[in-house]
Amino acid sequence: MARVVILGAGVSGHTAAMVLRKKLSREHDVVVVTPNRRWNWIPSNIWVGVGLMGKDDVTFELAPIYERLGIDYRQAKGVELHPEGAGDAKHPFVTVEYTSDAQRGVREDLAYDYLINATGPKLNFAATPGLGPEGNSLSVCTFDHAAQTAEALRAAIERMKGGEKLTFVVGTGHGTCTCEGAAFEYVFNLEFEIRNAGVRDAARIVFLTNEAELGDFGVGGLQIQRGGYVVPSRSFAESLFVERGVEWIVGAHVSRVDPREVQYETLDGEMHTLAFDFAMLLPPFTGVGLRAVDRAGEDITAKLFAPNGFMRVDADYTAKPYEEWKARDWPKTYQSPLYGNVFAVGIAFAPPHALSRPRKTKNGTVVAPAPPRTGMPSGIMGRTVALSIADMITKGATSPTRHASMGEMGAACVASAGVGFWKGTAVSMTMFPVVPDYEKYPEAGRDLRHTVGEIGSAGHWIKRILHHLFIYKAKARPGWWMIPE
Repeated sequence: MARVVILGAGVSGHTAAMVLRKKLSREHDVVVVTPNRRWNWIPSNIWVGVGLMGKDDVTFELAPIYERLGIDYRQAKGVELHPEGAGDAKHPFVTVEYTSDAQRGVREDLAYDYLINATGPKLNFAATPGLGPEGNSLSVCTFDHAAQTAEALRAAIERMKGGEKLTFVVGTGHGTCTCEGAAFEYVFNLEFEIRNAGVRDAARIVFLTNEAELGDFGVGGLQIQRGGYVVPSRSFAESLFVERGVEWIVGAHVSRVDPREVQYETLDGEMHTLAFDFAMLLPPFTGVGLRAVDRAGEDITAKLFAPNGFMRVDADYTAKPYEEWKARDWPKTYQSPLYGNVFAVGIAFAPPHALSRPRKTKNGTVVAPAPPRTGMPSGIMGRTVALSIADMITKGATSPTRHASMGEMGAACVASAGVGFWKGTAVSMTMFPVVPDYEKYPEAGRDLRHTVGEIGSAGHWIKRILHHLFIYKAKARPGWWMIPE
């Protein structure tokens, strides 16, 4: 009998758990440890954030799903990893701390044969003074944050209906943020709802981002093939901003968020302020803070994890100049180089380098979008690692049998730009591969046949369909395994 412990139940962890439970007989245990009792389809939080959906539209209770599937569910968080065991306990284990009301603070050691770190990120609002819902800005990172943001938007619209003119700031709240795509989606859904409310003339909307140019999205931008022409994503994005009347500020590091004012620095080293009435700014991410200890009780956290708290896997972490970064630097199996029974997937693994060129302001402040590892790639990683572990358990494989490098993987993204039966639109993009490979595709870093972009109502309806399809899959409804990531 083998036991697989999965830390986290986001897209990666939940996918891995379902695949393992389907592939392994019941003599083997699949254990999911997550501090949240509800599963959240995070891509739809932007619709919660403008009041178009509620909590029950984007979340569901995990316990009934796992009980039906035969997965051991613990509402807890991993706090300490013992990959060599400890003292007389030779089996590796992870110490977890329960977060449910009934057991809050209780700790337990869970032995494992295989461990998947799918913890996702810590939302590091503390990196910028005043950032976040407990400070002076809003967020859509969780469904609770998004619901709070929707309330603030409703109040702002009422103020504009009463004759006030307001400034809305949407974007990234630190120079090292990722998920620029979520900010992009939110700013256009916000603009759409303000326009639908008939008060667009009373709103100044500003997009504030750490991207060096619009359309970078933390992936170094795209060369998009449209109608026989190749168009840079910058032109594609800028045209949409101009069309919707949204201002933009790029290359920005937010240094402080005061009540009703953002302070930020630009790449030229200049310091600026921007007054606002409503600000939705995303935070940077770090690892969740798992500590690792060897058999002798020595702290080995720095060996297993990168300085940002994400777990090192089978990537090339050698420090190199930007021009020497390669697609082959990226991991294929997501296996720890130190412990063959430990894996990290989704946001939990440490990327070897950024995809966008890192920059510094003239004052030395880092302004460098972190590489996205969410959505489709996260699901693919979870499934891939689960299948490798299943082969290691049932077929005696001594090493991972499946590969899923982001340097060899394509991805599709549908970014909502407003919801409406007739007027709803979305930007639909595909890229292949996610990590640019200039050795294989010297012209653009990606295969232009499979890197495309469009905006229109068809994309809106695809996104609505995908919302329901992926929640259906996450609930393990009949045939869920046939729905791709």
